[in-house]
Amino acid sequence: MIKFFERKPENGLLSVEVLTLAYMVITAVMTLVWWDGIAHPEDMMVWRGGALLFMVLANIIYHFYPSRLTIALRAIPLLLCLAQWYPETYEFCKQFNYQDHVFAGIDWMIFGCQPSIEFSRLLPGAQWSEAFSMGYYAYYYMMMATLLFYLFARYERFQWASWVFLGSFFIFYLIFEFLPVAGPQYYYCAIGIDRAQEAYFPELGHYFVNHQEMLPMETKGIFGQLVKLAQEAGERPTAAFPSSHVGMSTVTMLLAWKSGNRWLFWLQMPFYVLLVFATVYIRAHYAIDSVAGLVVAFVLFGLFSALWPDMQRVLRLKK
Repeated sequence: MIKFFERKPENGLLSVEVLTLAYMVITAVMTLVWWDGIAHPEDMMVWRGGALLFMVLANIIYHFYPSRLTIALRAIPLLLCLAQWYPETYEFCKQFNYQDHVFAGIDWMIFGCQPSIEFSRLLPGAQWSEAFSMGYYAYYYMMMATLLFYLFARYERFQWASWVFLGSFFIFYLIFEFLPVAGPQYYYCAIGIDRAQEAYFPELGHYFVNHQEMLPMETKGIFGQLVKLAQEAGERPTAAFPSSHVGMSTVTMLLAWKSGNRWLFWLQMPFYVLLVFATVYIRAHYAIDSVAGLVVAFVLFGLFSALWPDMQRVLRLKK
């Protein structure tokens, strides 16, 4: 704990600062291009200005007191900004036709049914609903626990871990912004579950621009209520393919394994398994979304790990 306050200056920008700046520039350009089709674009630009101002101020504070504490001040709020960037994916993706009919059709072609309908019917008990809801909700805490472990216990690798983590997250967001898929909870509500079970998957075009109704979620316990509240607060008809819940929890598990601390990895494993299946069980994703999320996670983890040596030189972490 003493080392957390120990003065230890480091040169250059943090990896999370570089990634956040890059993402803000890309999405600022997108905001300007689609200005008239976005709700409150001026607020989105103001938010970016605020994030930039925060980075400047945090770096000034770090200049006067360079330590792990002020590194955390620079890094953690930018990681928390992911909650702000997520709803914006809806503003971008609604510029295109939604593709749910394609992915619902793929599920039918592979499985001969809609797994996001049949799975919850196969395991209907309250204990299953609550277990999967617990896994789904654990998503946030798994990511937080792993990154904080690196910050406190593997500080020399925190920059690498946050580079892989945030870089992967932003790639998922960029995919969502150009590939609109609302997910079963929205699509089935729009077309009707009966139609989905009959393999009738109509193309809805821009339907979700003006409709955000979801299938009612059956809540049978504390975690079910927590998931329902989280969805009501921040869910949008966006970000279904590939599943970032599966993808980023997989990246998190890979980071946990690479940390060398097997307790960190194995304590999270039951929640991870429940989370992967929960994405389909609670109808947040088509089965193909979750499979794709798993594949994309390994690709992104390998890609950002491979890019890290070059990024170290860019950030001037090594002379």
